[in-house]
Amino acid sequence: MNSTIDEITLLRQSQARSTSHRMVVRGIGEEIDLETGPGDDDPSFSSTTLVGVPTQESSAPQEQEDHKQLLLASQVPSQGQQQLVKVPQGKRKKKVVKKWREEWADTYKWAYVDVHEGTTRIFCSVCREYGRKHRRNPYGNEGSRNMQMSALEEHNNSLLHKEALRLQMASKDKGLPVIEKSVYVKALMLKSASSVLESVLRRDPHEVEFIQSVQEVVHSLEPVLVKNSQYVHILERLLEPERALIFRVPWVDDRGETHVNRGFRVQFSQALGPCRGGLRFHPSMNLSIAKFLGFEQTLRNALSPFKLGGAGGGSDFDPMGKSETEQIMRFCQSFMDELYKYLGPDEDLPSEDMGVGPREMGYLFGQYRRLAGHFQGSFTGPRIFWSGSTLRTEATGYGLVFFARLILADMNKELKGLRCVISGAGKIAMHVLEKLFSCGAIPITISDSKGYLLDEDGFDFVKLSFLRDIKVQQKSLRDYLKSNPRAKYFEGAKPWSEQCDIAFPCASQNEIDQPDAVALINSGCQILIEGSTMPCTPQAFDVLRKANILVAPAKTASAGGVAVGELELSHECNLMQWSPEDFEAKLQEMMKQIHEKSLKAASEYGCMKDSPEALVHGGNICAFLNLAHALIDQGCV
Repeated sequence: MNSTIDEITLLRQSQARSTSHRMVVRGIGEEIDLETGPGDDDPSFSSTTLVGVPTQESSAPQEQEDHKQLLLASQVPSQGQQQLVKVPQGKRKKKVVKKWREEWADTYKWAYVDVHEGTTRIFCSVCREYGRKHRRNPYGNEGSRNMQMSALEEHNNSLLHKEALRLQMASKDKGLPVIEKSVYVKALMLKSASSVLESVLRRDPHEVEFIQSVQEVVHSLEPVLVKNSQYVHILERLLEPERALIFRVPWVDDRGETHVNRGFRVQFSQALGPCRGGLRFHPSMNLSIAKFLGFEQTLRNALSPFKLGGAGGGSDFDPMGKSETEQIMRFCQSFMDELYKYLGPDEDLPSEDMGVGPREMGYLFGQYRRLAGHFQGSFTGPRIFWSGSTLRTEATGYGLVFFARLILADMNKELKGLRCVISGAGKIAMHVLEKLFSCGAIPITISDSKGYLLDEDGFDFVKLSFLRDIKVQQKSLRDYLKSNPRAKYFEGAKPWSEQCDIAFPCASQNEIDQPDAVALINSGCQILIEGSTMPCTPQAFDVLRKANILVAPAKTASAGGVAVGELELSHECNLMQWSPEDFEAKLQEMMKQIHEKSLKAASEYGCMKDSPEALVHGGNICAFLNLAHALIDQGCV
């Protein structure tokens, strides 16, 4: 009995002398070595890949058997004592062999691998620490003192980790979705550019869409920051919105039940003028999307002939399936009850976006006029002063096609006869489709949230009219097959695998992921014109860039809608006096100016005209320089 106590004492002394403990991950049931030593790193760890281990049910009999074997081993005092005496004093290391415990697999759901000071470590995703540092949490030093336990199991016993695990299990019990979004971060060559992006990541780590948008712009601005380091501070100031509003929107449905949604409006920058930007009604709407829309709109407006600020916003309200004159009208009026205080012709006027059309804009403006007490200005929409003008609705879609023609002209090509795939079925997609076949191109696809429609013969005016009737009646695109049996509808699929020359993504952000980009390459696509804001994921954009597919970003290609929307509000230029021919000529001239300015900015900062990224980098650089000059002149405000 005394010899057993002596052995335990020696073990504790050995543990006290050790300065680190590590664990090499193996499969469930396999033996592992938990080493206690002077702190030298295990050379096998850096080459060991962390593998996620699925949780299995515990095998209690096996664990009991292992426990019995450990007890039997401790009952041999003389032999164990002799072995401890034989250990050289210089190594001071003892290996304890244990079974990989099955409950540790759950722990690794909260872990990730990263390199710290040249050494690969296992970090906890709760406290962002590794090793014994896990015990340092706001609740005190609650970790286990047993040096035989892994660092992550040790942290699993802390109150902080237990509370996080409890909240996770509670959310699963309630049936709430656990949303995990990863942030794809590109390497930046310039240290100052990296520091700007790192500050955004630290401040808003969960705003994935906003971080993605910022990362693309910062990547384009690296050569600008190299030439003028003063712009680093300007960029930091620009990335923080001037005003971000989050408010409650209560409303009553047709059955008298009360509902509450959340409203957003981010007025990102007014350095160049009053804010203009869309309102989006969609269940996925959140602050990250509102900030990303406002940031992209700020850059888009900076490229337009009219100097304007940028804003974005909306609500997580879903207008689909709601009654028109009751539920939607009541929601829009409640939404405007809070927002109207921050709107005005010289401050901020909203425009249409996903889920917000002429009907919603009419209800919103009516309530704004009622609360403001005057009829000053108008929201940028298709019915300027409700006089019947429809040119504004066509501006963005037509502008995309005109921009495609400018790109093709640089390649000595024409749009006529080219196969074009379109995603989305909103007003932008419909007007892109309309202008394409009027220019002689062959638009073959259109899509909705459930799949896409393929017509190999191409759409024409008659087919387009039928499609619009389907959308007005809120029917499925599958109904198109009733009058056009040769067409096909593909459920749960995207149109990017169809043979095409030009792609027009006009649905939503991040609709093209990496497999979709590969499908576009295999389908023969040469040009991608962004109709929706940020339709490509960073991984997809990298794939397209390596395949030399030219990408026209939305901030340049869809800036026509911004310009025409501002013309609607101008008292000097009245759209009602323009013929459709004059309107198209004016729109083509504005798109040409934006195209030339973007290419010029790209060439000035080392990006060749024939580069697939020329328009992306050039548009970001040109817009930023316009904003930066205004911010410098206005001082630190």
